[in-house]
Amino acid sequence: MANEHVITAIRELAEGLLANDPDNFLVDIRIKPTNNIKLFLDGDKGVPVEKLVSFNRALYALLEEAALFPDNDFSLEVSSPGLDEPLKLHRQYLKNIGRKVEVTFPDGSAKEGTLMAVSDSNFTIEEQIGKKKEKKTTEINFDEIKHTKVCIVF
Repeated sequence: MANEHVITAIRELAEGLLANDPDNFLVDIRIKPTNNIKLFLDGDKGVPVEKLVSFNRALYALLEEAALFPDNDFSLEVSSPGLDEPLKLHRQYLKNIGRKVEVTFPDGSAKEGTLMAVSDSNFTIEEQIGKKKEKKTTEINFDEIKHTKVCIVF
């Protein structure tokens, strides 16, 4: 698939730019049929807008140079993943310890709780059950979930 080849090439260029930037990391790359490239960067302490702008400019120049698209017909958006984006990487789970998350399972069921701990194969949430808000700790394996999203708490 040509799109996979292009995504791999973009990933290599992006990771090259991030090689000397240990605080930030690539989360995902998506390409729309209109050659709109959407790249998500995250950081252990968040990603400042200035970093996103400078990364966009540097990657855009590399993409033009690489000539991955005929006549350089592409657009590039670089952003941090919003709260509507599920956590994809282990590093994102670590970054969000202490925050409320919603875990969705393949059957459509879900659990909400505070992300308490993360290991290589699983993570732990603390749920509040019933009217008395009794605390229940649940360990969940990464391979048993559909996705996890950070909850917005007001």
